[in-house]
Amino acid sequence: PNMLRLLALLALFACMTHAVDIEGVKTTYIVEKEGSGPTVAKGSKVTVHATGKVKESGKQFWSTRDVGQKPFTYDAGVGRVIKGWDQGCLGMQVGEVRVLDIPSDEGYGKRGFPAWGIPPDGGLLFEIEVLSVDGKTEL
Repeated sequence: PNMLRLLALLALFACMTHAVDIEGVKTTYIVEKEGSGPTVAKGSKVTVHATGKVKESGKQFWSTRDVGQKPFTYDAGVGRVIKGWDQGCLGMQVGEVRVLDIPSDEGYGKRGFPAWGIPPDGGLLFEIEVLSVDGKTEL
């Protein structure tokens, strides 16, 4: 089922002419579900559900939805997470779900992240759902 979902996401990226480019980066995204709450901006404290997969293999390396995991909180737009994630989540609203297509050089680069099974120069697909922005879940 996970491989089928990955293939479906890759096919969606390949077929969609409206994958969104982000100014100044190579990362692109598609919106799977629109949001309506507060917006992620530089310096916001953001809590998300996230699932990361290696683009080339479809191997899931992390998910906040896995048993024993919890939502992830970070400071947006200030370089505390990988560049593709940091820039790809700006402008999201609470409730929004995006799939980020992050090239290697905006992810873990030439070294990869061997402990998580991310190979050198591995591209990443992250499905991100914004749960709250600065502690707010709605306007």
